[in-house]
Amino acid sequence: MWSLPAGAQLTLDTNPFTTTQGLLAKPTISISQNTATEQMEQVTFYCYTKDANVTIQWFFKDAPLVFHERMQLSTDGKNLTILTVQREDSGIYKCEAQGFLHVHRSDPTFLTVNYGPDPFDIKLESGISSGEVVEVIEGSTVTLSVDTRSHPPPDYSWFLLNNSLPSSSMRTFTIQAVSKEHEGMYRCLVSNFATHLLRLSALEVRVLEMLTEPHIVPPTLNLVENASSVTLTCQTSHKEAGVLWFLRGQALLPNKHLVLSANNRSLVIHGLRRDDMGPYECEVWNWGSRARSKALRLTISYGPDQVDITRGAASGAVSTVKAELNSSLTLYCQAESQPGAEFQWTLEHSTTVYMGQQLIIGTLTWGHQGVYNCMASNPLTQLARSASVLVTVVGPRSSLSARVIVGIALGILIFIALTAGLGYFLYNRNAKRFSRKKAEDPVQEAATPSSAEEPCAESSSNWPKAMYANLPEPQGQVGVKEMLPPDPLEQFYEKDPPSTASGYYCHGPRKPSSTVALDPLVPTLPKGNTESDYEVLVNPEQNIYCQINPSV
Repeated sequence: MWSLPAGAQLTLDTNPFTTTQGLLAKPTISISQNTATEQMEQVTFYCYTKDANVTIQWFFKDAPLVFHERMQLSTDGKNLTILTVQREDSGIYKCEAQGFLHVHRSDPTFLTVNYGPDPFDIKLESGISSGEVVEVIEGSTVTLSVDTRSHPPPDYSWFLLNNSLPSSSMRTFTIQAVSKEHEGMYRCLVSNFATHLLRLSALEVRVLEMLTEPHIVPPTLNLVENASSVTLTCQTSHKEAGVLWFLRGQALLPNKHLVLSANNRSLVIHGLRRDDMGPYECEVWNWGSRARSKALRLTISYGPDQVDITRGAASGAVSTVKAELNSSLTLYCQAESQPGAEFQWTLEHSTTVYMGQQLIIGTLTWGHQGVYNCMASNPLTQLARSASVLVTVVGPRSSLSARVIVGIALGILIFIALTAGLGYFLYNRNAKRFSRKKAEDPVQEAATPSSAEEPCAESSSNWPKAMYANLPEPQGQVGVKEMLPPDPLEQFYEKDPPSTASGYYCHGPRKPSSTVALDPLVPTLPKGNTESDYEVLVNPEQNIYCQINPSV
């Protein structure tokens, strides 16, 4: 701490009787200038007193003055000089005269130091700073202000894009319902007429629109698992808004599989997997508002996976099924697939195809046994998988054993063979009998009948024969054509009763009857002289032509 010079120290005489015994006069202070400019001027204080042998003490703001390097004090302590005034030197100064028994203080002297304006920044009460830019929400009330130290108080001037704004004399500037028109660089000029200093500060204001809901642009191509990549774009009209992505309601963390663009506007999914279906959301945001898109779920085609055949909808996969004869059977074919797989059933060694996930057999027969195959196919992935099941029909068969059935079959075959043989035998026998009869017929017209047959022969010689010489002649016979004599027609009437001696029914000439029908092989007799139209029969054997039933 600085100390008073030696000449200014209080000196006491060793002889107390030499000390001044009168009252001290009141000191006075004079100042070189009452107002000074900070860091530009110096100020000198002088303490005047009429008394000698006194000590001068300086006070600042009613407290002992603390001296520093910018102050100088004369040896008698009456002159105080502030070499370079500062704003903290401004205030009330006093000096005090101190005697041996008395102390007297001067009236206050005031020093005013002009300063400022100091450097300042423009503040935005309702905005958020983003680097050198302050963002405000469209439609809000914005107040810009400056805070600077200055004496005397400064003047304020506000500028937007070098254009003067109203209310420029205030330290604050307010905009009601800010819009895009108010966006830009704001400047404020602060001036002090006493110090002749000017200060300028600037602030860029960005007006943020109230965010509206963005939209995720869906892909237009068919998405197939492990075969496609897709790009999702968050579409928004707010160019300055930030973008965030959400997957299944959680913030999306980018990786090699999920890649974001530099501005987060696009999301690329490499090597689609079935668990990449989403849902996906994108959110645009600024410090004042947020807006999130509707959820987008991707449709990714995959499968079919492993095919399982079950007997019931809720049962496990089976490879063999046993079912009762005449019962019903329902088989289900299942396979994980997107979209749902198309199913078709086939039976081994059969060309019939059944469509559908279920195969229903209403009544099982032995013919339904076999291996059934189910094929599941996906038309979008162009993949197909299949599985098979062996169906066995169980139940009571026929009560006859296999040997009995074989015996019955053999018996039927033997019966058919015997029947065919018997028919063949009968046919041959009849054919031989017919041939033998032919062989026994005489071939000559002069054959002589036996004695027992003479009565019939005589009467039959005059009877018209049933065979005519004009018909085709049998082989081995000689036909003789002879006209009968024109006997009277009465010879045809019956003259003698039939003879019964030989056992044959032999009739003589009869009177013709109009109701008797002739044999179809006998030609109809023409009207007129019928005798002249008959020809001699070629075989006069009585055994053949006399066996006529009288009932005919």
